[in-house]
Amino acid sequence: MRRFLPDTFTILLVCTVILASLLPASGAFAAYFGIATDLAIALLFFLHGARLSRDVVIAGLLHWRLHLVILLTTFGIFPLLGLGLGFIPDTILPQPLYLGILFLCVLPSTVQSSIAFTSMAGGNVPAAICSASASNIFGMFLTPLLVGLLFSVGGHGGFSFDALEQILLQLLAPFIIGQILQPWIGDWIRAKKKILMPVDRGSILMVVYLAFSTAVVEGLWHTFSIADIAVVIVADMLLLGIVLVLTMVGSRWLGFDKADEITITFCGSKKSLASGVPMANVIFAGQSIGAIVLPLMLFHQIQLMVCAVIAQKYAAAAARRATEKEIEEAASPA
Repeated sequence: MRRFLPDTFTILLVCTVILASLLPASGAFAAYFGIATDLAIALLFFLHGARLSRDVVIAGLLHWRLHLVILLTTFGIFPLLGLGLGFIPDTILPQPLYLGILFLCVLPSTVQSSIAFTSMAGGNVPAAICSASASNIFGMFLTPLLVGLLFSVGGHGGFSFDALEQILLQLLAPFIIGQILQPWIGDWIRAKKKILMPVDRGSILMVVYLAFSTAVVEGLWHTFSIADIAVVIVADMLLLGIVLVLTMVGSRWLGFDKADEITITFCGSKKSLASGVPMANVIFAGQSIGAIVLPLMLFHQIQLMVCAVIAQKYAAAAARRATEKEIEEAASPA
């Protein structure tokens, strides 16, 4: 049952939402906290850039078919599925929560969990590192473009060059600086992973606290019922289930081996909370983003629980195949 329990970060997220509900940031404190949050997010993406080895990028680029499939799933299939959910009536899925699901669908893949599950299941880890990282880099451009395209199609707004400019300034610029300094500081940062982890998680918790503080002040929990939240959970599970089936079956149909299938399955089905919350803060600046990030936070925990089970099944199957091979080799004549 441990694999179905929420991880420490998810518990912290829940506590942060509770804190924002009871003691929301407002007034001058919210303004200063917003400045501190922007600086923390810039530091987060600087560290992402400094961690990513150039050797990994070069090696991973050679496997272009795999990366293309993952990118098409992340920024093609997911958004189309999100548009399909738009046919659900507002009386069942309130529009603000649907927009959160639509935003979830245009986000890049995760980095840490995609790599961790790929490694656990016996997949192509170097390709996973490259693909997940590339997804986040491309996402800085594609996510705001897709938000503008899909939201305008549904009559919910259009593309904003200001949002793209802010993302490039707040997220991409620190990432590029980190990449430039990577040859000198990359090894040190990778060696201090445990020490620097609070920066990763702390910056996301800061954004979530600020986002939900604003939403609570504007009456978030008076707007949506438990039934509304349950509908979002079902929609998240449906999205994840469809994409998992498509990536598994599709990778086999396209002729990828088992290691690549595992990589495509885990990298193609994930959505990044670490990138999504800061992007929402920029793209929807001046708006209440509590309802926007809520579907993403729920999806985050669902994908961790489901993919943990799938990774263990992949690993068990690989162990069985290895044992059978050893038995066959031992039984065959010398």
